[in-house]
Amino acid sequence: MPQPVIIEAVRTPFGRKGGAFREIRPDTLLAQVLKGLTSRAHVDPAKIEDVVTGCVTQAGEQGANVGRLAVLLAGYPVEVPAVTLNRMCGSAQQAIHFAAEEIAAGDANYTIGCGVESMTRVPMFSDVGTLDKLNPMVFELHNLVHQGESAELLADKYKITRSDVDEFSMESHRRAAKAFAEKRNVEILPTEGLDSEGKTITLDRDEGIRDKLDPAKIASLNPAFRPAGVVTAANSSQISDGAAAVLIADREIAQSAGLRPRARFLARVAVGDDPRLQLAGVIPATRKALARAGLTINDIDWIEINEAFATVVLSWARELKPNMERVNPWGGAIAHGHPLGGTGAGLMAKMLAGLEATGGRLGLQTMCIGHGMATATIIERI
Repeated sequence: MPQPVIIEAVRTPFGRKGGAFREIRPDTLLAQVLKGLTSRAHVDPAKIEDVVTGCVTQAGEQGANVGRLAVLLAGYPVEVPAVTLNRMCGSAQQAIHFAAEEIAAGDANYTIGCGVESMTRVPMFSDVGTLDKLNPMVFELHNLVHQGESAELLADKYKITRSDVDEFSMESHRRAAKAFAEKRNVEILPTEGLDSEGKTITLDRDEGIRDKLDPAKIASLNPAFRPAGVVTAANSSQISDGAAAVLIADREIAQSAGLRPRARFLARVAVGDDPRLQLAGVIPATRKALARAGLTINDIDWIEINEAFATVVLSWARELKPNMERVNPWGGAIAHGHPLGGTGAGLMAKMLAGLEATGGRLGLQTMCIGHGMATATIIERI
């Protein structure tokens, strides 16, 4: 039976909203990643049999199957197909799952799971508008709320304080800055962008990382969603631009071609959960993935849980009780940003690089998703 393995995984640096990538179209940004991926892997793009792409806001420059447009812009043969999907924040992680499943099913020998989001050029919700544009019957059944309110509901449920989330936020920046200073992020493809004066630069680090933080300033920020809440801009993920991609192949075929498999999949799951609480799905998703792989949380060497809000990670940690030194060791979205549809592949690339840098064997990635869903993946380094 075919076994899907990861051959290569790369990402752009994640740019700030209105930052270095402000003049780069999302299809162009993804095309650069696709070119960089196959170039690093020394794989002929003609071998790629499908490109599964995650993108959340599929409107404007991200509409019309942005994955296929990026394949054409990357100079891949026209015979290489692509599809674009939306599982909200878990889109790129789901794209990786689907790409791996094509290999496992025997439908392809080489696939790519990738994602992109330019939140500068295609603002979040520009595909649907405000929350009240959703079907009114959904609100009658589930009383949906903004994700920021769901983040506050998690704080209520798990008694998470303002000092808890602010300290977590600062630690995310500290870890991310340290990783960059030590040149750890080998998964990053240096990418051309613009500086504040409009001059061309090569960006080789995530723009949102802050090397120095003022705890007093962070503590002084007003809550974003409740007058007496704990969620602020400082302890939430940053609005970002970025793209990432993972090359997946059948293990036997890749090895026969002289390629080195770097990791295999032990579990791929997606779950539904309470659509009002909405961000807690990472808890059942993690439990399901661990059970499927026959592992415990203590077996995992490296964990990437998306820092959509600090309360997501802290509530998950209250339930799973992991070793927090293994959770987002190089920082997370609070520091490096969260380009929605691209983050899942970016975290996978970072996790693989982290496992290899530390000699770890097992990695877990999980992401909360709007409307009460979550994805989780467990990989084993080969």
